[in-house]
Amino acid sequence: MYAVIETGGKQYRVTPGESIEVETLPGEVGAEVEFDRVLAVVDGASVKAGEAVKGARVTGSITLNDRGQKTLVFKFKRKKQYKRTIGHRQNFTRVEVKEIHG
Repeated sequence: MYAVIETGGKQYRVTPGESIEVETLPGEVGAEVEFDRVLAVVDGASVKAGEAVKGARVTGSITLNDRGQKTLVFKFKRKKQYKRTIGHRQNFTRVEVKEIHG
């Protein structure tokens, strides 16, 4: 059984017991989260899909709030003596999926 959920403007395929990294969610480590924007639920041969599956939800718990690896952005213009390096670290929340209701 798996589901496709949407959070933070991105879609994720999740199964019970799996950990996923999503955009930052409010809450402390150990807090329960519920994703009610479920786009599809697949259980064997049974498939429920659509804009948002009515009554379906995915529950999980927050296991980590952290920042990702640094991404370097390098800007360069030749013959103009222009160079600039910028670093960026994106915040994320790791969620362990517990159940799929739907």
